[in-house]
Amino acid sequence: MLCGKGRFQPTGRLSSTSIYCAISSTSCAAFAAFEMENTMASCLPWAKLRINRGARANTTRCSDDKREESAMEKNRVQNKKDEAAEELRAQQEYLMEMGGVFSTRGKHAIHCLTVIGQIEGHSLAPQSQKTTKYEHVIPQLVAVEEDPAIEGLLVILNTVGGDVEAGLCLAELIAGVSKPSATLVLGGGHSIGIPLAVSAQRSFIVPSATMTVHPVRHSGLVLGVPQTLRYFEQMQQRITRFVTGHSAISAERFTQLMLHTGELVMDMGSVLEGEMAVREGLIDELGGLHEALRYLYRAIEKGKKKPSKNA
Repeated sequence: MLCGKGRFQPTGRLSSTSIYCAISSTSCAAFAAFEMENTMASCLPWAKLRINRGARANTTRCSDDKREESAMEKNRVQNKKDEAAEELRAQQEYLMEMGGVFSTRGKHAIHCLTVIGQIEGHSLAPQSQKTTKYEHVIPQLVAVEEDPAIEGLLVILNTVGGDVEAGLCLAELIAGVSKPSATLVLGGGHSIGIPLAVSAQRSFIVPSATMTVHPVRHSGLVLGVPQTLRYFEQMQQRITRFVTGHSAISAERFTQLMLHTGELVMDMGSVLEGEMAVREGLIDELGGLHEALRYLYRAIEKGKKKPSKNA
C-alpha cells in the first residue's frame, strides 16, 4: 500500500520465515545472473576465435574454388585450340589423300569433290601420273547422299580421261545423288571425263577449258576378231547413251563429233572449247565457281529435287 508520500507501508507484520525466503530468492537470482555474466565473458573470446577461423576457412575455400574454375576454363580453351588444330590437320590429310575437302562453312554445306589427272580404275597408273582413284571417290559420294548435314555437291574436273568403266561408275553415282549437284570443268574434261562433266544436275565450263570427244581407245593386247570390234562398239554406245541422256546434245551430233577427222593429227575426234561446248548442248552453261555456287544455293533454298535436263 502506498501512502501520500509514496512510501511502502506494510498492512501487517511479516513473519521471519517469509523474510528468509524473500532474501534467499533474491540471492539466488543475483548469483545466477552473476554466473551467467562470468560464463559469457569467459566464452566470448573462444566464440570470436571460432568465428574468425570459420571466416578464414570460407575465404580459403572461395579462393580454391576460384583457382579451380580458372584452371578448368584454361583447360577448356586449350582443348578447343587442340580440337581446331586437329581438325585442320585432318582436313589437310584428307585433301592430300582423297582429293576432296570437308563440307564448307558457307551459307550452305556443300561438299567439294575434285576429279583431276587420270581416272584410275582396275589397274594402277604409272607413279609419275596424277590420278583420281575411283575407290576413294565412291565412299565420298555415298556420304554426300547419306549425310543430312551436306546440302549439295560440287564436282570440279580437270582430267585427261582414263578407265572407261571407272569413269562411267563415278558418273552414274553422281547422277544418282538426289541433292542439288553441279559440275565445273576447268582446264580440260577429256575422253571419259565428258560423262562426268554432264552427270550432275547442272554443268558449267569456263571459257578457257576444252573437251576432247573421241572414240573408245584400248591399250594392250587386242585380238583382231569381229567380237573385239563389237565390244568396242557396245562400250561406245554406253557412253553415248549416258552423255545424251544427261545433256542437250543428240546422239547423232555426238557421234559426228566423235568420228570427225582432220582436226586431230594422229586421232579422230573433236576438241570443243568452253563456248562451243555450250553451243553444242554438251554443257549447260558458261561460267565459273561463282555461277556454280549460285546455282547450288538457289537449288538448295528452293528445295528442288533433281530436275530433268531434257524437260
